[in-house]
Amino acid sequence: MQTAPPRTASPVYRTTYNYKVVRQFAIMAVVWAIVGMSVGLLLAAQLVWPELNPGLPWTSFGRLRPLHTNLVIFAFGGSALFATSYYVVQRTCQTRLFSDRLAAFTFWGWQAVIVAALVSLPLGYTTTKEYAELEWPINLLLAVVWVSYAVVFLMTLKRRTTSHIYVANWFYAAFILTVAVLHIVNNAALPVTPMTSISLYAGAVDAMVQWWYGHNAVGFFLTAGFLGMMYYFVPKQAERPIYSYRLSIVHFWALIMVYMWAGPHHLHYTALPSWAQSLGMVMSIILLVPSWGGMINGIMTLSGAWHKLRTDPILRFLVVALTFYGMATFEGPMMAIKTVNAFSHYTDWTIGHVHSGALGWVAMITFGSLYHMIPRLYGRTRMYSTPLITLHFWLALSGTLLYVIAMWANGVVQGLMWRAVNADGTLMYRFVDAVEASHPGYLVRLLGGMLFLAGTLVMAFNVYMTIKPQKALEAAPATRREARHEA
Repeated sequence: MQTAPPRTASPVYRTTYNYKVVRQFAIMAVVWAIVGMSVGLLLAAQLVWPELNPGLPWTSFGRLRPLHTNLVIFAFGGSALFATSYYVVQRTCQTRLFSDRLAAFTFWGWQAVIVAALVSLPLGYTTTKEYAELEWPINLLLAVVWVSYAVVFLMTLKRRTTSHIYVANWFYAAFILTVAVLHIVNNAALPVTPMTSISLYAGAVDAMVQWWYGHNAVGFFLTAGFLGMMYYFVPKQAERPIYSYRLSIVHFWALIMVYMWAGPHHLHYTALPSWAQSLGMVMSIILLVPSWGGMINGIMTLSGAWHKLRTDPILRFLVVALTFYGMATFEGPMMAIKTVNAFSHYTDWTIGHVHSGALGWVAMITFGSLYHMIPRLYGRTRMYSTPLITLHFWLALSGTLLYVIAMWANGVVQGLMWRAVNADGTLMYRFVDAVEASHPGYLVRLLGGMLFLAGTLVMAFNVYMTIKPQKALEAAPATRREARHEA
């Protein structure tokens, strides 16, 4: 294994970028990944051994579960999106970020939001809205930070020195603008106390607005933003142009136009009007087409470069992420079909689907992007250890497969047991019988989570050893070849 620190790059062509804020977000993405996944591992262990909850209210599953989702989505995923978008927009537009001070505010403001979530959610302060649990004072700060983010990103695009806007920036811009609208509309509320509020919506309207937000948080925060990563880092790591630039534009507009309508599939067989449920189902099925168009575009970028997968573990992360993206975006529309949803809803199948996207797509594409980006941010020619990247890849892949396969199996068992009836029409199994039957799957999930977290710890060590040897450069340069490629 390589032990000596990698040499510092000595490029001949210098373009000054603001890499300080990119480095800050990149490092915090790794930190929050460990924290968020550790909470998730504790929750998985509690489902195997309930005694692990010592009876304290702030360590209960009901309070830690929203903390886990907020940490992995917004702390880990959000920090990665900030880091990569700031990195990509500067290098593709060949210009510095619009405002260093405003960019710094987005970093410290975002970390303040995460710390506030880390404190308030275990204490029981919650709106009860999934993926939007934070109470109104934190939501106000989040809105200010996000609008500042939009200003920095869009104004950097405006002052670009290139003649066109590269497609990755289209996805980043759409994700930033749409999430701003989603957050502000869904979190409209009347404050009652300093940490309590009442939603402006009620009943079925509140549910519809929440899942318009909830599914599009997946569609834009966890899909469009990370597709921005894909469209930059896959071609860069493969050293190949994107397979079809025209297809990437079609992919963008089709995704943007269809995703907004898919939310009602979370509310099948509820008080939501039947036509709205059916509309969500139809739009979800249509969504398969642009999703797979993007996956094919990314994978076909490796045409003529498939041999690199044998020696480049970073490229493996990116390609496997695209594979899981294709799987998750096939499974999602299928589960949106009413007859399938009647079987799968409320089962662990849904948990398996969510984590095939979260671990297989979001985390894998993030890990690959960070491995590509961090050496360049710190003026290194490579990561400290390529064998450690390979180890991380296999730990992450095996952990993901164990996790999602266990949950798929549990979901099928639960769906069958809940619907089994005797000849006289009575239920064949009690609910607790399905819980007992799920126990082996929960053990396998715990093992998968342990492997995935172990891989993330390996990454943290590799990152630390890469950045440790010498002080980071305030403004990392770009080589002439990189500048030509990105222009």
